Amino acid sequence: MSNFVQVLVDGLLNGAVYALVAAGLSLIWGVMDVINFAHGEFLMVAMYACYWLGVLLGLDPLYSWVFTGAFLFLLSAACYKFIVRRSLGKAAMAPLLATFGLSIFLKNFCLNRFTPNFRLLSGTIMDGKVIRFLDASIPVPQLVTALFSLLMLGVLYYIIKKTRIGWAIQATAMDREAAELMGIDTEWIFTLVFGLGGLCVGIAGGFMTSYLAVFPEAGALFSLIAFVVVALGGFGSIPGALLAAILIGLVESFAGFYIAPVVKYVAVFSLYLIVILIRPKGLFGW
Repeated sequence: MSNFVQVLVDGLLNGAVYALVAAGLSLIWGVMDVINFAHGEFLMVAMYACYWLGVLLGLDPLYSWVFTGAFLFLLSAACYKFIVRRSLGKAAMAPLLATFGLSIFLKNFCLNRFTPNFRLLSGTIMDGKVIRFLDASIPVPQLVTALFSLLMLGVLYYIIKKTRIGWAIQATAMDREAAELMGIDTEWIFTLVFGLGGLCVGIAGGFMTSYLAVFPEAGALFSLIAFVVVALGGFGSIPGALLAAILIGLVESFAGFYIAPVVKYVAVFSLYLIVILIRPKGLFGW
């Protein structure tokens, strides 16, 4: 019983983090119909930014996420304005190749400047703290990251569903030309959405640095899982991303423990294939 509770808790904690990482990608894909291949590299950049804030300025990840979130928002918006926007309206593969090139540049830049060595930020406020719940041990860094991920998802969902900016985002996603006829500046909406995508990974990366090592390939796995979450949950759907991420987190955790660690991602992608075959638009696609 103790093993079951521990595996369940681990799956839920991982799923919440996957949801926040995937939420920004879901918005970009759902609104702009652009596959951002640099999403994982933005997460890696956020982790490096948080790490160096901790090393150079002594700023703990419990606080530095504010700066990494703002930095990634600005970086993502700038990347859209100067790179991605110039590829829209051209060949269908142009935006994909633009973001793919951006991902290669960011990864190799960090590889060149920081080497491939793993860097771990030690001595943080939450370092080594554990909460006992039933028969499970819950690491405080993972718990705080998961809870804050859920909070940010709630805020993002509220913005999309209950504010004028959110309605403009939904209108742009449904029909860009009609939205422009109604007076919506769709170019500004695209910039905002791309920035929000960076904000999500900036916040997630800031918190994750408190318990994960930073290295140039740190965002690759999270990027892959984020693509699966988005396709599984439905393009542009925040509740869909959350549900899909929780399912993936649980499948990954239970398969890794009760079958074998080497097959946990086989189970994850098998779940993805089953759902997509039954419902190609995902669970809650727009």
